[in-house]
Amino acid sequence: MNILQWHHVCACDDVDEEDVIEFQHDGKLYAVYHTPSGFYASAGLCTHETARLTEGLVFGEVIECPMHMGRFHIPTGAAKGAPVCINLVVHPVKVEDNNVFIGLPCD
Repeated sequence: MNILQWHHVCACDDVDEEDVIEFQHDGKLYAVYHTPSGFYASAGLCTHETARLTEGLVFGEVIECPMHMGRFHIPTGAAKGAPVCINLVVHPVKVEDNNVFIGLPCD
């Protein structure tokens, strides 16, 4: 069982619906999304060519990579369109007192 440490990302109002922001922790890049169904987080780089997903477009619950337009399902990280074929790593998110937190494994 992995023990998680919760990290404050932003206020809920800081991310418009169908948008994504960048979060960095310990030299790693994460993407935090606001979709119609809530907030989610994943690794911040595309699994195909390591482009920053925060420069991509969010459509509902899908993020489109800015480099080659590969798509991922945000809640699950599942690769949804060529050229991506490797799923994104997703991370738990919680919202408390109008603030968004990402859960990352403790070192």
